Formats: sequence, structure tokens, C-alpha cells
Amino acid sequence: MASTDRGKSVVAELAASLSDVRVTPPRKPTSLLPVGSFYSLSKKAKPRKLVSLCLGTLGQHLEDIIANISEFTVFFPPHIKLAILSIARRRRLLNDEVLTSLVENSWEILDVSGSDVTDVGLATAANVCSNLRAVDIRGCPRSEFTARRCLNLLKPRLNSHEEDSWEELETEDIGGGAGSLRWLVWLRIDDNSKATLAEECPRVTINPQPSPFDLCGSKVPVEALASIPLDHSIVEDIDPKTWAVSAAPRRVVDPPNPNTPPEIPIAERFRLAYVEREARLAPKRAKRERQQRRRAERDYVMNDINARSIALAAQATRNLRKS
Repeated sequence: MASTDRGKSVVAELAASLSDVRVTPPRKPTSLLPVGSFYSLSKKAKPRKLVSLCLGTLGQHLEDIIANISEFTVFFPPHIKLAILSIARRRRLLNDEVLTSLVENSWEILDVSGSDVTDVGLATAANVCSNLRAVDIRGCPRSEFTARRCLNLLKPRLNSHEEDSWEELETEDIGGGAGSLRWLVWLRIDDNSKATLAEECPRVTINPQPSPFDLCGSKVPVEALASIPLDHSIVEDIDPKTWAVSAAPRRVVDPPNPNTPPEIPIAERFRLAYVEREARLAPKRAKRERQQRRRAERDYVMNDINARSIALAAQATRNLRKS
């Protein structure tokens, strides 16, 4: 009877422990996130490509190999070179030498904004890249001057030619400039350049802004928006930590003022500081030497019996004279 009761109690305990076990899978709760958020989360959770990881590792140590970059990038495909150029720009390592070492004919965009690229590097890139459709030169040392100088080259124009028949004109180039220029991003455009473009090139939109009411054929591309870097799509899959370890930012050097006195060399500064210190410590040094001399004389008199007897005799003579 006791064994029967013990068995029933064991069965009851098992039933109680298995009461929370679910054989069928639970229903998935309804998501409260919108569809756009779901796609953005799935996009963020997407693992990075192997080539992006390799470029990230290469970019973190780019300053160590930037001097010899032309030696090991000669066999790289053009899109890898463009990614290295974008990383170098973000790490403030981009200059004329790096640009000319990486430039490729098949590039369609070129972003050198905020770099040390000058007109020499831009001219070299323009000669090599014949398929460019978007260029960003903001923040370069001579970007404003370069933009004004290139304005006449970018404006679409028709060349006037005269021949006896149209067959002779068939091989002539009657067009010039950037005939497909549609958008121009120039945030600090001067009034004269703006008026010239508005009069001669009314189709060109200056500093376009994104609008939800863009008509068919007039939608502003991402490359023409000033708020988005031109090479954003190139490094979109690369870890941002790659350029977070960038070199020290460049210091803005003010132009020298002709009225300011010439700067004293560092060696002369040290000499003047030493002379000033010696002049300040000379009285203290002389006082310390006098104290040491008196102390030495007193010790000599106290230790030498002859000198002590002479000193006592002199003191007695002075006392007798006073009395």
C-alpha cells in the first residue's frame, strides 16, 4: 500500500514538472516595427564582405605604407584603388603623390574634398580619367580658385565652324565643354559665377536639394547632394573604425604678417634664457660664497691652536684699548 502511494506521488511530481513543457512552438509576436525599420535592421546585421575586412585592415595601417603605395597597388583592380583613395582621404593622407599613384581611367567619380590635392594632381587625374561624371574638390587648398578657373571649361558650348559642305564638317567637333553637366555643387559660389551660369546654362542646377516631388528625369542623384560624401557608396561596407584612427588633424596655418617681428631661433632663445638665469642667481651665489668663506675661517680658528691663540690675543688687545 505504501509503495502504491509513493508511486502516485512520483507521477504527480512528474505531471507538475511537465505542465510547463510546450510541444508545439509558440506563436511569434507581431512586430511593432515598420517595414522600413525591418529592412534597415536586416541590412545592419548583414556581415561584411571579406574584401571589406581586408580593406579595413589595410586602411588602419595605411600611413605605414603610404610612401610606397604605388609599388603594391599596381596589380589592384580599379574599384579597390578607389576604396583605398577614399580611406586615405578620410585619414587625411591624400595628396598629389597618392592621387597620381592610384588614379585609373575607368573611374566615374573622384572625391578629393578636404585633402592636400592641388591643381597639379587634379590636372593629372583629369587627363587620365576620361569617364568622370562627378568630382568633389571642396576644402582643397585652391578649390575656390580652381572652380572659378574651370567654369569656362565646364560650361556646355557650341563651336562655330564654316566649310563648303556638311561632309567636311562631319568630322569636326561642334560641341565643347561638359555637355552633360546637369548639377553643380558649389556652396560658396560667388555672385558673378552664379549669374553667368544662370544666363548661359539655365539647365544646370546649382546646389540642388532633395525633394519628394522630383519629376521624372529631373531627380537629383545622390552624388549631387552636398550632405552626402561623394564616395560614401565606395566605403559603405568598410568598418568606420578604419579611419577613426586617423592621423592628427592638420593645423590651420595663418599667413605670415609682414608687420610682425622675425621669430627668434631656438638656439638664441636658449642663450638668452641662460644669460637671464645667470644674472638672476649671481647675487645669491656671491652671498653663499661669503658665508662659506666665513664658516671656513671660523672652523680653522676653532681647530688650530695657534690661530686660536692669535685670535684670543687680538681680542684681549682690543678690550684693553677700549678700557
